[in-house]
Amino acid sequence: MASLVDLECIADGVKAPICTSSFLFRCELNSSTRSYTFKVSDEDDSDHILALNMICLSEGAKDEYNIVEFVGHDYQDQEIVVPVANLKLSCQPSLCLEDFELQPPVTFRLRSGSGPVHLAGQHQIFHKKDLSDDEFSEDEEDFSEEEESMEEEEGELPPIKPAKKQRRS
Repeated sequence: MASLVDLECIADGVKAPICTSSFLFRCELNSSTRSYTFKVSDEDDSDHILALNMICLSEGAKDEYNIVEFVGHDYQDQEIVVPVANLKLSCQPSLCLEDFELQPPVTFRLRSGSGPVHLAGQHQIFHKKDLSDDEFSEDEEDFSEEEESMEEEEGELPPIKPAKKQRRS
């Protein structure tokens, strides 16, 4: 379910064709809305990541146990249910998840308690740019010109000589 994307990916000296967007995400689970499913369109070819930061009780919460669980799929596409937070107003009203990354679709469920429980994080979208061969070849030409000029500059520098050891008398 977790996924990492390397934004600094460089292949053959050319930056990868990726553009990112990031949006604030929030949902509320309570006695009337016990679940929320985060999903994206099947037609969307972008990569989506939901990075959760915080789960917390909010105003109006009772001093009862509120268990929040995630329902997702593992690497074999089998459904798995993972309890993530057990919140109680008097002892643990919030939980910091530090960018807990999930790949959609994922469902958040209030297993027990009446909430309200808020989930907050970032919805990150990694758009794949469709670069034509012409644009790609221009980038490659620019890179080879830069590489040649660097080689010429390196040729002008004198060779590095090893340091002489000093002898103690």
